[in-house]
Amino acid sequence: MKNRNTFIKFAVIAVSVISFSTTMAFAQTSPKPATAAAADVWKYQSKRLTSVEIDALLANPEKVLVIDVRRPDELTAKGSFPVYLNIQAKEIEKYLAYIPKDRAIITVSNHAHRAGAVGDILAAKGYKVAGASGSEDYEAQGGKAIVKVLAPPPKVATAN
Repeated sequence: MKNRNTFIKFAVIAVSVISFSTTMAFAQTSPKPATAAAADVWKYQSKRLTSVEIDALLANPEKVLVIDVRRPDELTAKGSFPVYLNIQAKEIEKYLAYIPKDRAIITVSNHAHRAGAVGDILAAKGYKVAGASGSEDYEAQGGKAIVKVLAPPPKVATAN
């Protein structure tokens, strides 16, 4: 009888350990990587626009300006909105004089973080920033306005 009680206690402990281990294993599956979660944290004053909000703004093109802050290679790889002003994020302050202050501005990058930073700079300088967006985020939300951007043709050398 003593052996049987010992066996039962051992079996109960073993089942408890296995159950606990299985529960812990399932609890630890498929967490978001810390880097992905950190990259998605919105830390800008500019509003992060949804595809519906962008489409509403684009419905009045005379009142909006899209500033795409990506490099040319990103524009050709990912596409952009049909009409935009391209000023790379690192050069935005250099070209402030070319940006009209009478339009609502949508800043664009791939996933909106550079766009958010540029939106904050523009807002601090007195521009009417409607918000920021990522072209990839916009498409993932069902947005249809992104078009393929073609690289300019290579320059042909001319004979003198």
